[in-house]
Amino acid sequence: MHAQDGARVAHANDAITAPTPTDQAGRGTPAARPGGRPVPWHVRAKFWLVRKLLWAWARAFSLKGLYLLGAWFGTLEYLINFKRRARCRAQLGRVFPEGVSRRRQRAIIRGYFRRTRCDKLLYLIFDRLPREKIMKRIKFRGREHLEAALRRESGVYVLLSHHGSHHVAGLLMALCGFRCAGIRDPNEGALRAYMQQKYAERFPEFAAIRVLYADSFPREIFRCFRGNYVVGSALDIGRDRGAELKTCPVRMFGQTREFLTGTLQIALRCGATIVQGFVVSRPNFYFRLICSPALHDPVDRAEADDDPLLAAILQRYADGIAEHVRAHPDHLSRI
Repeated sequence: MHAQDGARVAHANDAITAPTPTDQAGRGTPAARPGGRPVPWHVRAKFWLVRKLLWAWARAFSLKGLYLLGAWFGTLEYLINFKRRARCRAQLGRVFPEGVSRRRQRAIIRGYFRRTRCDKLLYLIFDRLPREKIMKRIKFRGREHLEAALRRESGVYVLLSHHGSHHVAGLLMALCGFRCAGIRDPNEGALRAYMQQKYAERFPEFAAIRVLYADSFPREIFRCFRGNYVVGSALDIGRDRGAELKTCPVRMFGQTREFLTGTLQIALRCGATIVQGFVVSRPNFYFRLICSPALHDPVDRAEADDDPLLAAILQRYADGIAEHVRAHPDHLSRI
């Protein structure tokens, strides 16, 4: 993702102004999963019906009314889904080993159910919203770090995580005026494939995002960094992705986890700046984009194969995730 020429630095609490659509924007591609398999017609019909109902509700009762609907459904799920509540408590026990009061624990878990439900409702109708309404709901904290890194013209690698609304990070960044590329798991669900088509049809900026899959040839990732894109992916994997993928152990929440290293090595070889990013969902469908100061400020590209350097960057990344989750425990994922 590339900052528009002459764009001023936005302060942490400034609302973002919508940019002019880029000339590079293309048209949306058919709703298909990676590998060319189309989303079945009956599945698309189901999504179409749900979207119609949600949009009708939002038009009748405003976005605040839709948010209240999602909060109500989330509370209902909280009351009846005992197994998921138990998994949430177990996760909180790892995040807060010192313990939390029962009252706060209930509030966090209830907030988790409400946030996930509200995020899903908005995800389904995001493309129907007026652009100016979307831009007023995005605040960017740390944009100056991203723009300073892009001035090096070697690309920026944004280390995202699976906590919170990471699935809309690329869209929000593109709407803020950056050239984006995203690296994703090829095993995407039908809903995500369907909604990506809808977003591409509605937003030229989203259609211009370069989508790269984790099992694709790395040459395209090199090209994105050399083209001064902001490349984003989440390395905090929750399952085994195959013995052929190189990983590095980190310590997080008192456990040893294996994080992927492949794209990070490419970024280091290209001299890209490494930063960390989060998307925080706020009440009534407001979003806060957060970009950290550089986790690694490139000096010597020969350091790319330095295993201690990779381990140090990934440990700082894991520490950043832990700090973020403790600050926003309702944004826990993988539950």
